Amino acid sequence: FELIVEQAWRTGDPGLIFIDRINDSLSNPTPALGQIESTNPCGEVPLLPWEPCNLGSLNLSNFVGGKLGEGSLDFERLGAAVATAVRFLDDVIEMSDAPLPEIERMAKGNRRIGLGVMGWAEALVKLGLEYESPTALKLAERVMGFIDEKALAASEALAVERGVFPNWAGSVYDEKSPHFRGTKARPRHCARTTIAPTGTIAIAAGLQGSGIEPFFGIAYTRYNARALEALKTGKEPSPEDCFFEVNPLFREWAAREDFFGLSEAVLWRLIDANGKSVRGMKEIPERVQKLFAISHDLPGEAHVRVQAAFQRHTDNGVSKTINLPHAATIEDVRAAYRLADRLGCKGITVYRDGSKA
Repeated sequence: FELIVEQAWRTGDPGLIFIDRINDSLSNPTPALGQIESTNPCGEVPLLPWEPCNLGSLNLSNFVGGKLGEGSLDFERLGAAVATAVRFLDDVIEMSDAPLPEIERMAKGNRRIGLGVMGWAEALVKLGLEYESPTALKLAERVMGFIDEKALAASEALAVERGVFPNWAGSVYDEKSPHFRGTKARPRHCARTTIAPTGTIAIAAGLQGSGIEPFFGIAYTRYNARALEALKTGKEPSPEDCFFEVNPLFREWAAREDFFGLSEAVLWRLIDANGKSVRGMKEIPERVQKLFAISHDLPGEAHVRVQAAFQRHTDNGVSKTINLPHAATIEDVRAAYRLADRLGCKGITVYRDGSKA
């Protein structure tokens, strides 16, 4: 354990999973087929040998209506979207051809899907909630509990139409099974919910908050491949290869409350120079500073507590980075690992800023 902690502090690797908890949970609803030994690369889906993952994520930001900072979450519309997404992911399994027969058997036998969320950071800003606040943590549990409940209901409805997953007999849902865990259900899918990192699809959706992560930065420079090559060789990249990005919700808020100061361009550069964060900036109202948290504004404990809140109602796993400042100690990493275990997480990934080139 100490070696794992020290190496994670030094390099960000290895990640850690609590394999006993995984196998004693809905992450392994078919223990008669074997024990889970590992997860997919980002840790959000524990898988049996040959088992593939099939993921989809709902953009929570799109389900918040009302005035920016005072919005409300439309649970009715969210529930309808969950049902649509479950059917869509089932269709993906049905229409896909696996490259190997072993994968085909596991995909069609367990029909595991992973429906999750993205845009959590945007949703919280629209609602007027601070990312690390107790109210936001309670809402995280409520939202994921709702999605998990609706996903099971949609899966059972599909099972009436299309049949239960073929490996249902002997599973944790089968009351005649020695592995029965007390909840009778006849779903179409052995497991249904997941929190994935959503890196590429979040960018495609215009989000700054991928998965359940806080914002990466409020204003920052994004480089294309040509600019990155120049930087690697110590050269100054061409301006046409560098793009200045500003969080759209922050831009909207700044325009509404008119705290640009000298000019927009000056404000964006001040934020970029402030570690991409607005915290501690005299030009920004304190409430706005608190609402627009970036990863490095938050202590490691806050990251772990958000992950645990979503995990409580997620069948599979939760992908979440526990971001730590460069000055974090080995003890800080150890404390994060122990807290993750105590709060019921299925795994943990820490990243101390600057620990990788």
